[in-house]
Amino acid sequence: MKMFVECIPCFFKQALEMGRLFTGNELIHKEMMDEVAALVPKFSLGLTPPEMAREMHQVFEKRFGGQDFYKGIKDKSNRRAMEIYPKLKEKVARSNDRLLTALELAIAGNVIDYAAKNTLNIEEEIQKLLRDDFAPVEKGVFEYEDFKKDLEVAETVLYLADNAGEIVFDRVLIEEFCGQRKVIFAVRDKPAINDALLEDAIFCGIDKVAEVISSGVDAPGTVLKYCSQEFLRIFNQADLIISKGQGNYEALSEGRGRIYFLFKVKCPVIARHSGATLGDIVLRRI
Repeated sequence: MKMFVECIPCFFKQALEMGRLFTGNELIHKEMMDEVAALVPKFSLGLTPPEMAREMHQVFEKRFGGQDFYKGIKDKSNRRAMEIYPKLKEKVARSNDRLLTALELAIAGNVIDYAAKNTLNIEEEIQKLLRDDFAPVEKGVFEYEDFKKDLEVAETVLYLADNAGEIVFDRVLIEEFCGQRKVIFAVRDKPAINDALLEDAIFCGIDKVAEVISSGVDAPGTVLKYCSQEFLRIFNQADLIISKGQGNYEALSEGRGRIYFLFKVKCPVIARHSGATLGDIVLRRI
């Protein structure tokens, strides 16, 4: 998905959030916003939002020495999600359609997204997911039957991760189909907002159900031109790819083939591009 003008204010919001996580000094916040303002004229509408976010993060990396602004938040998200993991498994076990419930939970976990929400109460979001009446029945584009058919014949599945904490919900989904096929779980190579890294995947037990690898990319989306050659080999050979979250959708939605996008719509631009509406859950192949 190419960048739209509406994407630009989000970069300013993200920079301010990162600054506030790093320090309470408003002078530094202002300087970070100035850095983004200097980048805006260079932003091309022909590139994807994750590519532009990568440029912004590189500026801050040079300034702050590779600071992982969201480290504490990611750790908290991982710990809290692991605490409710048994309850997520219980929901799946009680379901008449285990795979469908696991898919819905995986999308529900996509609320743990600081790129979309800039401020987020993890505990409040977790409690919403634990309500007995939780069921995301309002779907947008949800190609479940096609997904089941393609999954049945797939011998190798590549799962593109999104956020820390959220990956516990991904684990629940993977556990519903990993026994019959090889699953490879790809995370970011370096900090990018609260996106999952190798350490997050291992803490959340993903390595127990899938082979965990780095995509080699340091953007908040799987931008193929920045990925490692080893990842690209796996990407091109996988029978089925599950692309989780809006960042991966932004990076890969111009492609065609074996990719199923799985996310909750939290952005008007993505809603317009995907043919869904805000709040919809999406499972679709492009």
